[in-house]
Amino acid sequence: MMAQVEKIAILGAESSGKSTLSDALARHYGSVWVPEYLREFVDTRGRVPFEHDQFGIARTQLEREDQALARARRFLFCDTTPLMTALYSRVYWGRVDPQLAALDTRHDYARTFVTAPDSPWEPDGLMRESDAVRQMVHRMLLETLDARGIPYVLLEGSLPQRLRQVEGLLGPA
Repeated sequence: MMAQVEKIAILGAESSGKSTLSDALARHYGSVWVPEYLREFVDTRGRVPFEHDQFGIARTQLEREDQALARARRFLFCDTTPLMTALYSRVYWGRVDPQLAALDTRHDYARTFVTAPDSPWEPDGLMRESDAVRQMVHRMLLETLDARGIPYVLLEGSLPQRLRQVEGLLGPA
């Protein structure tokens, strides 16, 4: 009988190291990670999403998690979740579509890690705003997690420091 795979949510504001950390953790633990679908969406369409795109982006993210579970070993590292999509909907449009809100409430992750916005902010064309927006989103994320009673660990410092912090919680590879 195979051991159950733990889904790990890697959340954080833009340019806070989520993708780099997710990839590094998957390699460290000999598993897989689910890249943020939003990046692919922006790259393939050459534009940022409109409000009506948000539900489809979150749904695709979850579908890719479900597909990746079969390939995962011990942990599945998820670079973002519908919670972040809904948070950005609140930032940009002041509301969350009811379908997206339903996905957002399904936070079924064994652990939630939040990447601190403590590295230099780097512009990324269409996907990144500013360090001020990054800091605001980070505060909103922590407030949302606290309000929902979702436990999380804030990961700070360099990539090696973050990897050590996670390994201290998840155990050795």
